[in-house]
Amino acid sequence: MKNTIRVERAILNISQAELAERVQVTRQTINAIELGKYSPSAVLAIKIARVFGKKMEDVFELEEGD
Repeated sequence: MKNTIRVERAILNISQAELAERVQVTRQTINAIELGKYSPSAVLAIKIARVFGKKMEDVFELEEGD
């Protein structure tokens, strides 16, 4: 699953740790999602998108084979 979390964080000027705190997960979880090593649950994906003021589909995109 592709995502634009790193770009969205840069726009808001927030760290992985700050995003993690806002959505109540660890910084390591945010890092793994950004790197595509972990696909978030639907609930977590919605929470992340809301921090950025976007729809989930604007932050996350399925790749072929997902």
